[in-house]
Amino acid sequence: MSLFGTSGVRGVFGNDLTLDLCYDVAQSLGTLLPAGAKVCVATDSRISGPAIKEAVISGLCNCGADAADLGMLPTPALALLTRELGFDTGVMITASHNPPEFNGIKLFNANAMGYSRDQEQKIEAIYSARSFRRGSRGSASAAERTRQAYLQAVRDKLPHSRINRRLKIVVDPGNGAASGFASWVFAELGLTVLPINDKADGRFPGRNPEPKEDTLRETLDFLRRSQADLAVCFDGDADRVVFCDRDGFLGFNEPIAFISRLAVLESGQKAVATTVETGRLLDLATEDLGVKVYRGRVGDADVAHLARETNAAIGVEQVGVYIIPQIGYYPDSMFAALTLLCHISDPSEIRAFFQRIPSLFFDKGKVSCPNEGKAALMRNVAHKAADLGAASVSTLDGVRLEFGDSWMLIRASGTEPVIRVLAESPSASATADLIDRGVKLVESLLSGSER
Repeated sequence: MSLFGTSGVRGVFGNDLTLDLCYDVAQSLGTLLPAGAKVCVATDSRISGPAIKEAVISGLCNCGADAADLGMLPTPALALLTRELGFDTGVMITASHNPPEFNGIKLFNANAMGYSRDQEQKIEAIYSARSFRRGSRGSASAAERTRQAYLQAVRDKLPHSRINRRLKIVVDPGNGAASGFASWVFAELGLTVLPINDKADGRFPGRNPEPKEDTLRETLDFLRRSQADLAVCFDGDADRVVFCDRDGFLGFNEPIAFISRLAVLESGQKAVATTVETGRLLDLATEDLGVKVYRGRVGDADVAHLARETNAAIGVEQVGVYIIPQIGYYPDSMFAALTLLCHISDPSEIRAFFQRIPSLFFDKGKVSCPNEGKAALMRNVAHKAADLGAASVSTLDGVRLEFGDSWMLIRASGTEPVIRVLAESPSASATADLIDRGVKLVESLLSGSER
């Protein structure tokens, strides 16, 4: 598939993501849907968003769909409102955590669930054949009171009387789509909110749109100066969330493991859905509850489908994606954060819980690789995997190598022109060594292919 990656269609605007491409993707979607289908469209804060939205709405209408402009919204709100407002499909124009020059298109079904691989393949086929529907033109309109509709849906699903309103919460949308939105939702639910980077700006002047330890230093300083208790930090479209307390960044695998445990205890379901990128901390944090952890392909839509198939209590990705069936099979970072705040008296409980679990050290590396070279490179990685001495190798999504008490994953990114290397082990030095071995293998194969 040349259009869809891990999470929709994505690329550098004006380069591999042109207005013509976006227009034709929308025409393909409009052709797949029944004539007269109702489609809602929203953007994140990127500067290219309005132009792409215009092209998408035009393409949809040209093929007989009726398009409603929901303005700028976080992805969780667009997904939920697709269901709550009765649309047949939702279109989110976003590049999520990618740098400002990127943008993309993500699709959601009428039930708020992301489009499946099969649906994406059907769009791909229409796009490749340029077999677009012609006939009556659809209409374009604008929707109102979308914030209120999202808030009401959250109120209906969340035991908001249990939210710990004694905590002071830093909300950091990173100038992305949740700017002015997440802080409003949290405040409406009675929380004391201290916003930072809360003005929408597609240049992302406050910090990189990908929230992680090195991009959240100013946010952490702000939390400490403000004597706040917890920082809730979103990516560019708020389909991801990570957390900081006064001691620092709380990590990637730790929050998903902790919140997964809460979801299992709340729902009684003994399964968690995740991806091949997720570390073993999730297993350790839930093993006393008799939980089965299912690992599938990377991407929130894949995790959502896996969560539904396995009747899981929750679906998670280690980057901070949470799919909570209680509200729907779509990534909702705001609902996940509120769920956490319903179950803790103090953020220190998170670190205290993991002190009782054997330590694991998780890290990531990456190597630049052109998109067109990824498939051949990964085939070579699979051929060379046996040379690394792994006890077992899985090629479900990338190449995951198991080494007894450690593991490493080499995988082509579905959102950026890079090959990612992830590893986890009981020691920091062993994890660093695994990352180094993986990166060197990729670099050697890349240099070999260039000769």
